[in-house]
Amino acid sequence: MLSWLCYWTLLTLVSCDLSGNEALNTEIEAHKFLPEWFLSLIQNLFTYSLVIVPGALAIRWIKQTNYIEKINPGGWQYKLILTCVHGKQDLVDADDLGEKGPDGQPKEKSSGGPRKLLICVIGLQCSYLMWGYLQEKIMTSTYGDLKFQDSQFLVFMNRILALSMVFGYISLVKQPTHKTPLYKYSFSSFSNIMSSWCQYEALKYVSFPTQVICKASKTLAVILMGKVVSRKKYPAYEYVCAALIFVGVSVFLLWNPQETSKNYTKETTLSGLFILLGYIVFDSFTSNWQGELYSSYKMSSYQCMLGTNIFSSLFTGVSLLMEGMLFSNLLLCLQHTNLAYDVIGMSIFSMTGQFFIFYCIETFGPVVFTIIMACRQVLSIIVSCFMFGHPLTAQSFLGALIVFIAIFLRIYAKQRSTRASKSDPESESEDNASSTVKSTIDKLVTNCYYKM
Repeated sequence: MLSWLCYWTLLTLVSCDLSGNEALNTEIEAHKFLPEWFLSLIQNLFTYSLVIVPGALAIRWIKQTNYIEKINPGGWQYKLILTCVHGKQDLVDADDLGEKGPDGQPKEKSSGGPRKLLICVIGLQCSYLMWGYLQEKIMTSTYGDLKFQDSQFLVFMNRILALSMVFGYISLVKQPTHKTPLYKYSFSSFSNIMSSWCQYEALKYVSFPTQVICKASKTLAVILMGKVVSRKKYPAYEYVCAALIFVGVSVFLLWNPQETSKNYTKETTLSGLFILLGYIVFDSFTSNWQGELYSSYKMSSYQCMLGTNIFSSLFTGVSLLMEGMLFSNLLLCLQHTNLAYDVIGMSIFSMTGQFFIFYCIETFGPVVFTIIMACRQVLSIIVSCFMFGHPLTAQSFLGALIVFIAIFLRIYAKQRSTRASKSDPESESEDNASSTVKSTIDKLVTNCYYKM
């Protein structure tokens, strides 16, 4: 206990000293041995360790000493440790999700009419098209004589607003009993904020169409991460579609004039691709980890959102405070009201998009949702090219077309595979028994997978 307290104190002192040492910062800027994004990444990781390392040591100590057995079961310490470290596995069974009817069989998914489908399409398209537009505007435009650079502040604002909204929703709408140890959300939270930071930071080095196309290529990363994290097996069409997407991305990048223009040198484009690679790895881990959490603890999607956003807000908030950037960015937003409107607007559209995701999957299933979001990717490239003047050659257009054909082929192949398994009488009983779990896992994984 004393060791992690000393560690936290030492890191805090060092962090404060570094953030306040202008001479050292000037020296680093003068030499620039490493890219600016890499230095920012190292600084962020260092400040995240102020929360992660002491927390990990504390949890390890609580488990090793069986501390929960030494305190009063009715006290606040017991409840806090039970919620954060041990969880409440014995209090919940699979029926807590409310997915079964009186006969014990899974409830049928409510059929959504054309009006509900139209609401989902408009809600998802407007939310994520505006989110993508504002994201690119903030990271590439100037506000007065200022060009905003702090990607982590955007992540923090998104997570704070999402945290407050999902907390309000859970307070109003009944949820299953929560039994997941709270600290387990920190893993997906860390990977989630890192993937978000990567997608904002990448816009400093590559165009938005390039970002969307590269992010579409994470199919292969999700497959590989699924094998590592969940030991999943994938059908052959997943590998074929992943290979087609890889080919399409390669064609797009090789003949995209935007990445060879005066604004994007070879060095900056390479940095952008490295950052996008980081996004793909972190985002693939997020979806697989959250799927594993649900299969083990059966929490609702909104509870998963709440737990993840608690840690995301904590990590980014502490980091911004230690770097001395939280209040300076807030002051910047007060001085430049257009920037404040764009940041708040982007956070609102991101949050509303999350709720439309869950509504769409609950009403129409993941296939319809996937088609809507694939169309959104096409529209987002068109909007970006129109609003920000990104040129596309015939070859780069061909690469983008290959990517989206592969995405729709994957949707079609997955739908056929699902229908074939349902028509098999031997597997029908197994499908009914596991439909509740698969439905919510699909909700979690598809949400992370197609939120681009």
